Amino acid sequence: MVAISTTLLNGCSNLGNIIGRNTPDTQAQAGNQNNPNNQNNNVPKIAPPAIFKESRDPNFVVSVVQEVGPAVVRIDTSRAVSSGLSDELDDPFLRRFFGNGSPIQPREREQRGNGSGFIINSNGEILTNAHVVDGADRVTVELKDGRKFDGQVLGEDPVTDVAVIKIDADNLPTVGLGDSETLQPGEAVIAIGNPLGLNYTVTSGIISATGRSSRDIGAAADKRVDYIQTDAAINPGNSGGPLLNASGQVIGMNTAIIRGAQGLGFAIPVNTVKRISQELIAKGRVDHPYLGIQMVTLTPEIKEKLNSELGSPSISADKGVLLMRIMRGSPASQGGLKAGDVIVSINKQAVNNNEDVQRIVENSKIGQALNIEVQRNGRTINLAVRPAPLPTNGQRG
Repeated sequence: MVAISTTLLNGCSNLGNIIGRNTPDTQAQAGNQNNPNNQNNNVPKIAPPAIFKESRDPNFVVSVVQEVGPAVVRIDTSRAVSSGLSDELDDPFLRRFFGNGSPIQPREREQRGNGSGFIINSNGEILTNAHVVDGADRVTVELKDGRKFDGQVLGEDPVTDVAVIKIDADNLPTVGLGDSETLQPGEAVIAIGNPLGLNYTVTSGIISATGRSSRDIGAAADKRVDYIQTDAAINPGNSGGPLLNASGQVIGMNTAIIRGAQGLGFAIPVNTVKRISQELIAKGRVDHPYLGIQMVTLTPEIKEKLNSELGSPSISADKGVLLMRIMRGSPASQGGLKAGDVIVSINKQAVNNNEDVQRIVENSKIGQALNIEVQRNGRTINLAVRPAPLPTNGQRG
């Protein structure tokens, strides 16, 4: 709806230029109406043709859904959780009857959840979000034809929120995986999933933006993903479902929304999904490179404060990342990085913010040295730091 409104407003603006102004040119044309040689000047100019022409079947969404829909699945999960004593049972009055050693014990209850996924292999490999299956005791996959299967989680990666499930089935319909590298704002997209338990719901929209960081969308800071933003309606239960292009290829995995806002949904780019899922299928885990640093983007305010406190202009860089803490025994510590250093480049790539550092580190190779240029006490220093596998406790950087 936003795109349509913008188009209409632009159209009104053009019409105003044609018929709404009394300019000297139009006055001259009006004064020469009786001149046969100037008859053509009285013919209103025709607006130029629309920039966008209809280039595909207006019902292309129907075609895509018919083709891809059977490969989209519903995922139901359950797990046992311990429910603590209620405030009523902890009331002093009741303790008089049961005593402080109350025989009433916390009870287990079943917590259920649901999400979506899509089949990438006819032998039953399915992709979804890690948060859909995280901690689940049981995973059930329901196909569009109504068949249900127990799902086995082959692996999940909380850093990118991607997981792979396997079901015992053959000859299943599959989706085609596209390329998210060249996506442009304005491209048509389609989302299929099971929002709020409403099976196989289809919504459509456009790509609103690309390259949204976890900070941009309010996600956990340890998420190393440049998200696709879309205005296609996404709700709880859509998680793990496909975001499709107009050709029916998966270009993203729906994963998050901003609550309280409309038309703000986010998907993991399919190129990230492909890379992570291949590792999960091969070895059940993903080894992410990490340095072991806590950092903050350098701002003019931070720079001014630090230089003032140190009594000398020790930081001359206008952009970079300030290291707040170095983890003990980490690659950063072993490589010579110190708290207070300002990273200005890595492998000769300029660093402007935290996301730049995370992106470069994520795309690096474990054990292969990174050339990190830092400013320290007014001097420029180059250090070689070799990333190590990210610890399972999920330390940042």
